[in-house]
Amino acid sequence: MRIHFQEIPWDLHLCFLYTISAAGLLVIVEMGNLAAILLILFVPGYVLMAALFPRAKEIDWIERVALSLGLSIAVVPLLALLLNFTPWGIRLALVVTTVTFFTIGVGAIAYWRRMRLPPDKRLGATLDLALPVWKEYGRFDKGLTIALTASVVVAGGTLVYLVLTPRAGETFTEFYILGPGGKASGYPTALNVSQPGTVILGVANQESASVKYTIRVDLIGVLMVYNATSGFNETVEVNRTTWSTFNVTLADGKNWTQPYTFRIDYVGLWKVQFLLFIDGEFSSIYRNLHLFVRVT
Repeated sequence: MRIHFQEIPWDLHLCFLYTISAAGLLVIVEMGNLAAILLILFVPGYVLMAALFPRAKEIDWIERVALSLGLSIAVVPLLALLLNFTPWGIRLALVVTTVTFFTIGVGAIAYWRRMRLPPDKRLGATLDLALPVWKEYGRFDKGLTIALTASVVVAGGTLVYLVLTPRAGETFTEFYILGPGGKASGYPTALNVSQPGTVILGVANQESASVKYTIRVDLIGVLMVYNATSGFNETVEVNRTTWSTFNVTLADGKNWTQPYTFRIDYVGLWKVQFLLFIDGEFSSIYRNLHLFVRVT
């Protein structure tokens, strides 16, 4: 069987189809997939090489494939680095979308440049596929073929096993408070009596399992006391009042955020404490955050 293209750029058509399909798969499942590996390691560099060298025999296919791999490894991290400077940051869906637009955009340029050339000058390739005649091989060649085939099968089986049964990574929960603008700044640390203060509570589950969380918010009256031994001022708890309790159940990889507004009716120094418990285990605090507020 012979596979040939030159007059029609079937290689670019295949790149477009693969890119759209792989990107859709990644966005839908929201996780890495072995079928999409070429979207990162080969296709972006290949369309870039096709745009730079649209003519046949400008460079040979070995150089083209090698440079496609190298350019892909260089281009994709660069695109991710550019995303890091945007308000959206580096996220799987955004990286996949950016790589997809890059591949299709550069691929369209490659298509336009190639179609401007006469058909006999365009990049092309011919591949003849035929089953080997086993009887024509000698004993050494047969043994080498069997050994290579067995090595490929073992390596492929090992790769599939590692992909399907990945090792469990570190498990943890992100627990955080943000200012009212959604950033780690602008916290309400100085308020007037009964003036509302707002923070944003956040929980992100990276425990590799669904977890039931309980968030408790306490108001603690504190005094600053000088410690003669250490030579520093220390806070001493005077009283504690539980303000609010939230119950949140999150699947692995999911996050939860919610604004929380509070008012303190008395002057002084106060500590607003945010306690996180998991799976109804209230005897031990899983995470602990606090915010000192001076009320005047």
